[in-house]
Amino acid sequence: MRNLIVKGLNIALHTIENSDYISLTDIAQIKENKSRAADIIKNWIRTRTTLEFLGAWELLYNSDFKVVEFDHFRMQAGVPSFVLGPGQWVEKTKAKGIRVKYGKYGGTYAHKDIAFEFCSAISPIFKLYLIKEFQRLKDEEANRNNLTWNLQRTISKINYKIHTDAIKENLIPIEITKVKASLIYANEADLLNVALFGLTAGEWKSKHVGVEGNIRDQATLEQLVVLSNMESVNSLFITQKLASADRLIQLNKMAISQMKSLLELNLIKKLNELEPSKLIINDLI
Repeated sequence: MRNLIVKGLNIALHTIENSDYISLTDIAQIKENKSRAADIIKNWIRTRTTLEFLGAWELLYNSDFKVVEFDHFRMQAGVPSFVLGPGQWVEKTKAKGIRVKYGKYGGTYAHKDIAFEFCSAISPIFKLYLIKEFQRLKDEEANRNNLTWNLQRTISKINYKIHTDAIKENLIPIEITKVKASLIYANEADLLNVALFGLTAGEWKSKHVGVEGNIRDQATLEQLVVLSNMESVNSLFITQKLASADRLIQLNKMAISQMKSLLELNLIKKLNELEPSKLIINDLI
C-alpha cells in the first residue's frame, strides 16, 4: 500500500496481482467529503457511458468476464430506478478492473485505466495532476529497480570471477604458519580475523590505539565480501567437526584466493563510487 499526494490529497495506491489500483474513494473527496464517496461512485458507475467503458476494459483484460450480466446492466442504464454499486458490479460480472476492499484500507479501488476515467468525470484538471504524480512514482520505482538489477548483475560477475579463478589455481601460497595454525582460537570471530587479516581483534586494537571502531569497521569492501563468504564456509566446517587449526588453514587459503580475484577487478571500485549501491551491498554482506 502506497500513497500519492495530489494537490494536498492522499490517494491510496494498492498493488493487486502485479497491477496498480487507485482508490476511487479517495479521489471522490475532491467532489464531496469521504462520507459521500460511495454515492458519487454509484452515480458514476450506473451511467451508460461508464458501463460501456468498464465492459470494454473487462473484455480486453478479463477472460472470466460475464458478458450476459454486463448486457443486462447496460440495457437498464439510463432508467431512473436503475441503481448499481461497485460491489454488485464485481459480484455479478466477475469484473477485475474494480475491487472493493474492507477493513483498515477499505474502499473502492480501480485499475489505473479506470481510475483515470473516473477522474475525467469528476475533475479533468485533477486527472492531469494524478497522472503526473502517478508517472513520477513509477519513474522512481523503475530507477530503483534498475539500480538493484545492475548491482545484482555486478555481484554475479564478482562471484563468477572468484569461481573461475578458484578453478584455474592449483597451488595457493600458505601465509599462516603451522605454528600459528596450531594455536586454539576459542573465539570463532578471531579465527576468521586471523585467516583474513593475519591478527586477532585484540592484536589489531593494540596496534591502532586511538582509531575508532574495530578491525572489521576499518575493513575494505573487498575484505567484507570475503569475510561474508568465509563465515558461511566456516559454519560448514564446524558441522563437519574440523579442528580449529585445520579450519584456519583452509579459510586462510580461501581468503588469499578470493582477495586476489577481487583486487584484480575494477567492479568493487565502481560500487564504491555509487552511494545508493553502497547501502544495498552493505545490507547484502
